[in-house]
Amino acid sequence: MSYTNPEIETVPAAGAAGPEEGTISQKKEAGEVHGHLAALFTILVWGTTYISTKVLLRDFKPVEILMIRFIIGYGVLWLLYPHRIRYKNIREELTFLLAGLSGVTVYYLLENIALQYTMASNIGVLITVAPFFTAILSKVFGLQGEKTSVWFYIGFVLSMAGLCLLSFGGAGVQLHLFGDFLGLCAALSWAVYSVLSKKITAFGYNIAGTTRRIFSYGILFMIPAMAVFHFNPPLVKLKDPVILANILYLGIVASAICFVVWNLAVRLIGVVKTSVYIYLTPVVTVISSVLILHEKITFAAGIGIVMTLAGLVLSDRK
Repeated sequence: MSYTNPEIETVPAAGAAGPEEGTISQKKEAGEVHGHLAALFTILVWGTTYISTKVLLRDFKPVEILMIRFIIGYGVLWLLYPHRIRYKNIREELTFLLAGLSGVTVYYLLENIALQYTMASNIGVLITVAPFFTAILSKVFGLQGEKTSVWFYIGFVLSMAGLCLLSFGGAGVQLHLFGDFLGLCAALSWAVYSVLSKKITAFGYNIAGTTRRIFSYGILFMIPAMAVFHFNPPLVKLKDPVILANILYLGIVASAICFVVWNLAVRLIGVVKTSVYIYLTPVVTVISSVLILHEKITFAAGIGIVMTLAGLVLSDRK
């Protein structure tokens, strides 16, 4: 018969996690899984937006599409979170302002203007430099919890090589300096937005509310561009169910929902890990073009997809 002295306290074995530590660890792991799924969902949607934009460009100018989609997105976010975020201090408000300027106005305008001076394949590759810029800016601004290992840079090189195969195949790279420079600036602008969004998540506000505040500044800064690019959308075209469906897809899903989900991913897994999923954008675009537009995929593009996915996996290694 065993006997236990009640005065002797049972002590967990060395290295063994207590119940509270185990619960915290499980919650952290679950949060990381949700963060990766959120980033993946966003990229799956954003990778298909090129198809919707291609349909709309037959009747609308780029700036008209951008303004309409973000106004719709702003309205949807009001429905999701019909509460104001009160002004607290100039530092927070300036962060919101710069996020709207960099992530909405500058990024999308630069990308669309660049497409007029260079090839879409060049832009597809140049935009994916954003994770590299994000990692550099995270170090410069000393963001907490944003560490990068040598695997991140190895994955970056492998993904870029794969994306070049995917975008150019055997045709070779055709440089268009001005347009390519604008594309690179767009990638840098998105990296700035990513770092700012990380800072905004630390404010502790509702994500739908903060995203709406970002949209408001983005729309505000887009107003001068309306005059420059002769904003005059043919709204009568919205009677066409195909056009209406595509603009609603861009406004509700790609703008309102995806920006919220992307910012949630930044909160859960960090800005660097989230930004790495940008490598998948051209991959999703190619696959969706095959499925929806019945375009053909080359052998070189297939190898490029495999290399890009391998680079994504490597970039996430510690």
